[in-house]
Amino acid sequence: MDEQEDIVIPVIEEELATGTRAVKTGAVRVDKHVQKRTRRISAPLVHEDIEVRRIPVNREVTEAPRVRRHGNTVIVPVVEEEMVVTKRLVLKEEIHIVKRRTKERVVKEVELERERAEIRRLDATGRVLEGAPRRRSIVE
Repeated sequence: MDEQEDIVIPVIEEELATGTRAVKTGAVRVDKHVQKRTRRISAPLVHEDIEVRRIPVNREVTEAPRVRRHGNTVIVPVVEEEMVVTKRLVLKEEIHIVKRRTKERVVKEVELERERAEIRRLDATGRVLEGAPRRRSIVE
């Protein structure tokens, strides 16, 4: 046979394992007693107040300003975008109105009215006096 066979030889070593175990041999008891006493302590405390003021500016800027400090004042800029609408007048067209005067002769029949008043004189008894003019035209 031409094939090689591998032979395995085990190598063994013994090891020692050691350990401990807890065994209760006694106990300790601790009692704690609290004593109270009062002391007066004085310490400085710092207190800060903040005043907020809103200052209207209404000025156009090209970019938002940064938060800045001026002495003990912190200045926080508030910006707002506004839409700008431009209104312009554009002449779109003209309307030309031409007035022409013409004459023409028109013949129509028109009915005209004329009033006449008749005046009669009466005597004391209410009779018509015959000698007075009977008709007289007021509107002619």
